[in-house]
Amino acid sequence: METRIAIIGIIVYDKEAVEKINDLLHTYSEFIIGRMGLPYREKELSVITVVMDAPNDIIGALSGKLGRVKDITVKTVYSKAGV
Repeated sequence: METRIAIIGIIVYDKEAVEKINDLLHTYSEFIIGRMGLPYREKELSVITVVMDAPNDIIGALSGKLGRVKDITVKTVYSKAGV
C-alpha cells in the first residue's frame, strides 16, 4: 500500500486534552516517525508536531479523531503522492 509523509500540527489550549491526544497517538504509533512537544508558557498553550509515514486513510483517520478533541486545533500537511 502506498504511503505518504505527513505532518500533523496540534495546538493545545487546555492541558486536560493531552491525555486523549496521547491515547490517540499511541494507537497510531506504528506509523509515527517522530513527535515533538513544546510548552509555550507565556501563552498558556502547547504545540505538538507529529510526523507520520502512512497510507492516506490512516493519516486522515488520526487527523479526524484529533480534530474532535475539545480545546485543540489540528492541521495536517501532506507530501506529494509517491514520495
